Amino acid sequence: MPRSQRNDNFIDKTFTIVADILLRLIPTTQREKEAFTYYRDGMSAQSEGEYAEALQNYYKAMRLEIDPYDRSYILYNIGLIHTSNGEHAKALEYYSQALERNPSLPQAFNNMAVICHYRGEQAIQQGDQEISEAWFDRAAEYWEQAISLAPSNYIEAQNWLKITGRLRK
Repeated sequence: MPRSQRNDNFIDKTFTIVADILLRLIPTTQREKEAFTYYRDGMSAQSEGEYAEALQNYYKAMRLEIDPYDRSYILYNIGLIHTSNGEHAKALEYYSQALERNPSLPQAFNNMAVICHYRGEQAIQQGDQEISEAWFDRAAEYWEQAISLAPSNYIEAQNWLKITGRLRK
């Protein structure tokens, strides 16, 4: 049984009903509708921490979805799961793929920056100042891109850029 038919709470049920109505009304192909259903089920599983199930649904959606914009959100969500699982190299790759299809995803740039910043902090703990600076510089580049797309969303990142002297105007 698809996850969308198993939702227990009122909000999930309401969202599912509205999404199903929209799917019937919007002129799309059966393939696009099926891709959206997998995507929606993936989001539902992801929100409940069922990452393996979410990934299965996202991969099925990717096989069906042809629109680059829609694919970007699937890839972004796959990146989120890998981030949550501590698989930072995989997460960076999926965020990068999402941005190739949709360069207007400030949240992907932000998440990439957060990972790079974390890796910079790890390098400091390991006593490798040179590597940490390289990671911090990469984080700065990603945060600048996120800020250029959504100037009021990343105030802490802006402050970090100012404090560290990495803010370019």
